[in-house]
Amino acid sequence: MKRVIITAAASGIGRAIAERFLAGGDRVFICDVDGAAMAATLAALPDLRGSVTDVGEPRQVEAMFAQALQWTGGVDVLINNHGIAGPRGFVEDLDYEDWDRCIRVNLSGMFYTIKQAVPLMKRQRSGCILNLSTTSARTGLPKRTVYVAGKVGVLGLTKNLARELGPWNIRCNTILPGFMDNARGRGVLAKVAKDKGISLEAMEQEALRYVSMRTWIRMSEIADACAFLASDQAKHITGQELAVCGNAEWEE
Repeated sequence: MKRVIITAAASGIGRAIAERFLAGGDRVFICDVDGAAMAATLAALPDLRGSVTDVGEPRQVEAMFAQALQWTGGVDVLINNHGIAGPRGFVEDLDYEDWDRCIRVNLSGMFYTIKQAVPLMKRQRSGCILNLSTTSARTGLPKRTVYVAGKVGVLGLTKNLARELGPWNIRCNTILPGFMDNARGRGVLAKVAKDKGISLEAMEQEALRYVSMRTWIRMSEIADACAFLASDQAKHITGQELAVCGNAEWEE
Protein backbone atom coordinates (compact mmCIF):
# COMPACT_ATOMS: atom_id res chain seq x y z
CA MET A 1 0.00 0.00 0.00
CA LYS A 2 1.37 3.38 -1.02
CA ARG A 3 0.62 6.62 0.77
CA VAL A 4 -0.33 9.14 -1.89
CA ILE A 5 -0.97 12.90 -1.84
CA ILE A 6 -2.48 14.50 -4.96
CA THR A 7 -3.14 18.18 -5.54
CA ALA A 8 -6.10 19.66 -7.45
CA ALA A 9 -7.83 16.28 -7.34
CA ALA A 10 -11.48 17.03 -6.63
CA SER A 11 -12.31 16.86 -10.34
CA GLY A 12 -10.87 16.27 -13.80
CA ILE A 13 -7.47 14.65 -14.20
CA GLY A 14 -6.70 14.80 -10.49
CA ARG A 15 -9.81 12.88 -9.53
CA ALA A 16 -9.08 10.27 -12.20
CA ILE A 17 -5.60 9.84 -10.73
CA ALA A 18 -7.01 9.54 -7.20
CA GLU A 19 -9.50 6.91 -8.32
CA ARG A 20 -6.73 4.94 -10.03
CA PHE A 21 -4.63 4.75 -6.85
CA LEU A 22 -7.66 3.97 -4.69
CA ALA A 23 -8.46 1.08 -7.01
CA GLY A 24 -4.96 -0.23 -6.36
CA GLY A 25 -5.60 -0.30 -2.61
CA ASP A 26 -3.52 2.77 -1.76
CA ARG A 27 -4.23 5.35 0.94
CA VAL A 28 -4.95 8.63 -0.83
CA PHE A 29 -5.28 12.22 0.38
CA ILE A 30 -6.24 15.00 -2.01
CA CYS A 31 -6.56 18.75 -1.93
CA ASP A 32 -8.35 21.25 -4.11
CA VAL A 33 -9.23 24.95 -4.04
CA ASP A 34 -12.86 24.20 -5.01
CA GLY A 35 -14.77 23.46 -1.84
CA ALA A 36 -17.96 22.30 -3.54
CA ALA A 37 -16.09 19.88 -5.81
CA MET A 38 -14.13 18.59 -2.83
CA ALA A 39 -17.29 17.90 -0.84
CA ALA A 40 -18.86 16.07 -3.78
CA THR A 41 -15.77 13.93 -4.41
CA LEU A 42 -15.31 12.99 -0.76
CA ALA A 43 -18.98 12.01 -0.58
CA ALA A 44 -18.66 9.87 -3.72
CA LEU A 45 -15.39 8.22 -2.65
CA PRO A 46 -15.63 7.37 1.08
CA ASP A 47 -12.13 5.82 1.18
CA LEU A 48 -10.64 9.18 0.22
CA ARG A 49 -9.65 12.04 2.50
CA GLY A 50 -8.92 15.63 1.55
CA SER A 51 -8.86 19.32 2.36
CA VAL A 52 -9.69 22.60 0.68
CA THR A 53 -6.32 24.17 -0.10
CA ASP A 54 -4.93 26.93 -2.29
CA VAL A 55 -1.52 25.54 -3.26
CA GLY A 56 -0.39 29.05 -4.16
CA GLU A 57 -0.37 29.86 -0.43
CA PRO A 58 2.50 28.14 1.43
CA ARG A 59 0.85 28.27 4.86
CA GLN A 60 -2.20 26.50 3.46
CA VAL A 61 0.07 23.85 1.97
CA GLU A 62 1.74 23.34 5.35
CA ALA A 63 -1.66 22.92 6.99
CA MET A 64 -2.76 20.50 4.27
CA PHE A 65 0.29 18.31 4.80
CA ALA A 66 -0.27 18.25 8.56
CA GLN A 67 -3.82 17.05 7.96
CA ALA A 68 -2.78 14.59 5.26
CA LEU A 69 -0.16 12.94 7.46
CA GLN A 70 -2.77 12.26 10.13
CA TRP A 71 -4.53 10.08 7.56
CA THR A 72 -1.64 8.62 5.58
CA GLY A 73 1.06 8.41 8.24
CA GLY A 74 3.66 9.40 5.65
CA VAL A 75 4.08 9.98 1.94
CA ASP A 76 5.43 7.64 -0.71
CA VAL A 77 4.02 9.42 -3.75
CA LEU A 78 3.40 13.13 -4.29
CA ILE A 79 1.53 14.09 -7.45
CA ASN A 80 1.43 17.79 -8.30
CA ASN A 81 -1.52 18.01 -10.65
CA HIS A 82 -2.49 21.62 -10.02
CA GLY A 83 -2.37 24.45 -12.51
CA ILE A 84 -4.36 27.46 -13.65
CA ALA A 85 -4.69 28.82 -17.18
CA GLY A 86 -3.53 32.31 -16.29
CA PRO A 87 -4.17 35.40 -18.40
CA ARG A 88 -4.42 35.24 -22.19
CA GLY A 89 -2.89 38.09 -24.18
CA PHE A 90 0.25 39.55 -25.67
CA VAL A 91 3.08 39.85 -23.16
CA GLU A 92 3.05 43.66 -23.09
CA ASP A 93 -0.63 43.63 -22.14
CA LEU A 94 -0.36 41.22 -19.20
CA ASP A 95 -1.12 42.47 -15.72
CA TYR A 96 1.63 42.15 -13.11
CA GLU A 97 -0.66 40.57 -10.52
CA ASP A 98 -2.09 38.06 -13.01
CA TRP A 99 1.44 37.02 -13.97
CA ASP A 100 2.53 36.63 -10.36
CA ARG A 101 -0.56 34.61 -9.43
CA CYS A 102 -0.10 32.17 -12.32
CA ILE A 103 3.58 31.59 -11.55
CA ARG A 104 2.83 31.27 -7.83
CA VAL A 105 0.28 28.51 -8.39
CA ASN A 106 1.77 26.67 -11.37
CA LEU A 107 5.43 26.69 -10.35
CA SER A 108 5.87 27.91 -6.79
CA GLY A 109 2.96 25.76 -5.67
CA MET A 110 4.95 22.70 -6.66
CA PHE A 111 7.91 23.94 -4.63
CA TYR A 112 5.62 24.43 -1.63
CA THR A 113 4.34 20.84 -1.70
CA ILE A 114 7.73 19.30 -2.52
CA LYS A 115 9.34 21.21 0.37
CA GLN A 116 6.91 19.48 2.73
CA ALA A 117 7.26 16.00 1.24
CA VAL A 118 11.02 15.72 0.77
CA PRO A 119 12.10 15.56 4.45
CA LEU A 120 9.67 12.67 4.97
CA MET A 121 10.91 10.87 1.87
CA LYS A 122 14.55 11.41 2.84
CA ARG A 123 13.98 9.83 6.25
CA GLN A 124 12.57 6.69 4.65
CA ARG A 125 15.08 6.88 1.77
CA SER A 126 12.42 6.42 -0.87
CA GLY A 127 9.75 8.36 -2.69
CA CYS A 128 8.22 9.35 -6.00
CA ILE A 129 7.36 12.89 -7.09
CA LEU A 130 5.32 13.40 -10.24
CA ASN A 131 4.80 16.92 -11.59
CA LEU A 132 2.27 17.57 -14.33
CA SER A 133 3.32 20.07 -16.97
CA THR A 134 1.93 20.33 -20.52
CA THR A 135 3.01 19.66 -24.10
CA SER A 136 2.79 23.43 -24.56
CA ALA A 137 6.06 23.57 -22.63
CA ARG A 138 7.66 21.99 -25.70
CA THR A 139 5.72 23.65 -28.51
CA GLY A 140 5.20 27.14 -27.10
CA LEU A 141 1.85 28.90 -27.35
CA PRO A 142 1.50 32.58 -28.28
CA LYS A 143 -0.63 34.74 -25.98
CA ARG A 144 -0.19 32.16 -23.18
CA THR A 145 3.30 33.25 -22.16
CA VAL A 146 2.92 33.13 -18.40
CA TYR A 147 1.26 29.71 -18.49
CA VAL A 148 4.00 28.29 -20.70
CA ALA A 149 6.76 29.96 -18.66
CA GLY A 150 5.49 28.36 -15.47
CA LYS A 151 5.09 24.95 -17.06
CA VAL A 152 8.58 25.09 -18.58
CA GLY A 153 9.78 25.93 -15.09
CA VAL A 154 8.20 22.69 -13.90
CA LEU A 155 10.46 20.76 -16.29
CA GLY A 156 13.57 22.43 -14.86
CA LEU A 157 12.38 21.94 -11.29
CA THR A 158 11.82 18.24 -11.89
CA LYS A 159 15.14 17.60 -13.64
CA ASN A 160 17.13 19.40 -10.98
CA LEU A 161 15.35 17.59 -8.16
CA ALA A 162 16.00 14.25 -9.84
CA ARG A 163 19.73 14.99 -9.46
CA GLU A 164 19.46 16.46 -5.99
CA LEU A 165 17.24 13.74 -4.53
CA GLY A 166 18.54 10.69 -6.38
CA PRO A 167 21.04 9.76 -3.63
CA TRP A 168 18.06 9.32 -1.27
CA ASN A 169 16.28 7.00 -3.73
CA ILE A 170 13.68 9.69 -4.45
CA ARG A 171 12.54 9.78 -8.06
CA CYS A 172 11.17 12.86 -9.85
CA ASN A 173 9.47 12.80 -13.25
CA THR A 174 7.25 15.07 -15.30
CA ILE A 175 4.11 14.07 -17.20
CA LEU A 176 3.08 16.26 -20.14
CA PRO A 177 -0.60 15.79 -21.05
CA GLY A 178 -1.77 16.58 -24.56
CA PHE A 179 -5.25 17.73 -25.65
CA MET A 180 -7.39 16.49 -22.77
CA ASP A 181 -10.82 15.10 -23.49
CA ASN A 182 -12.46 16.62 -20.43
CA ALA A 183 -14.55 19.64 -19.51
CA ARG A 184 -11.53 21.91 -19.09
CA GLY A 185 -9.85 20.87 -22.34
CA ARG A 186 -13.05 21.19 -24.34
CA GLY A 187 -13.78 24.50 -22.66
CA VAL A 188 -10.41 25.96 -23.62
CA LEU A 189 -10.95 24.90 -27.21
CA ALA A 190 -14.41 26.47 -27.25
CA LYS A 191 -13.00 29.75 -25.93
CA VAL A 192 -10.32 29.86 -28.63
CA ALA A 193 -12.91 29.03 -31.29
CA LYS A 194 -15.03 31.94 -30.11
CA ASP A 195 -12.03 34.29 -30.17
CA LYS A 196 -11.25 33.22 -33.73
CA GLY A 197 -14.89 33.40 -34.83
CA ILE A 198 -14.98 29.80 -36.08
CA SER A 199 -17.06 26.78 -35.20
CA LEU A 200 -16.01 24.37 -32.49
CA GLU A 201 -15.78 21.58 -35.08
CA ALA A 202 -13.42 23.65 -37.25
CA MET A 203 -11.36 24.56 -34.21
CA GLU A 204 -11.04 20.90 -33.22
CA GLN A 205 -9.83 19.94 -36.69
CA GLU A 206 -7.35 22.82 -36.68
CA ALA A 207 -5.96 21.84 -33.28
CA LEU A 208 -5.68 18.10 -33.92
CA ARG A 209 -3.87 18.53 -37.24
CA TYR A 210 -0.77 19.27 -35.16
CA VAL A 211 -1.10 15.98 -33.22
CA SER A 212 0.49 13.09 -35.10
CA MET A 213 -2.16 10.61 -33.96
CA ARG A 214 -5.00 13.17 -34.38
CA THR A 215 -6.32 12.26 -30.95
CA TRP A 216 -7.62 13.67 -27.71
CA ILE A 217 -6.24 12.13 -24.51
CA ARG A 218 -8.47 10.47 -21.92
CA MET A 219 -8.00 11.31 -18.25
CA SER A 220 -7.55 7.61 -17.51
CA GLU A 221 -4.42 7.62 -19.68
CA ILE A 222 -2.79 10.23 -17.44
CA ALA A 223 -3.85 8.24 -14.38
CA ASP A 224 -2.29 5.09 -15.84
CA ALA A 225 0.96 6.94 -16.54
CA CYS A 226 1.08 8.14 -12.93
CA ALA A 227 0.40 4.65 -11.62
CA PHE A 228 3.20 3.21 -13.74
CA LEU A 229 5.77 5.84 -12.77
CA ALA A 230 4.90 5.37 -9.09
CA SER A 231 5.27 1.58 -9.31
CA ASP A 232 8.28 -0.66 -8.78
CA GLN A 233 8.30 -1.26 -12.53
CA ALA A 234 9.64 2.30 -12.83
CA LYS A 235 11.99 2.16 -9.84
CA HIS A 236 14.94 3.42 -11.89
CA ILE A 237 13.09 5.97 -14.02
CA THR A 238 13.82 9.51 -12.87
CA GLY A 239 14.52 12.91 -14.37
CA GLN A 240 12.32 12.11 -17.36
CA GLU A 241 9.54 13.85 -19.28
CA LEU A 242 6.74 11.53 -20.35
CA ALA A 243 4.39 13.14 -22.88
CA VAL A 244 1.01 11.43 -23.09
CA CYS A 245 -0.19 13.32 -26.12
CA GLY A 246 -0.25 11.30 -29.36
CA ASN A 247 2.88 13.32 -30.26
CA ALA A 248 1.90 16.97 -30.12
CA GLU A 249 3.94 18.56 -32.90
CA TRP A 250 2.88 22.17 -32.59
CA GLU A 251 0.21 24.56 -31.31
CA GLU A 252 -1.23 27.88 -32.38
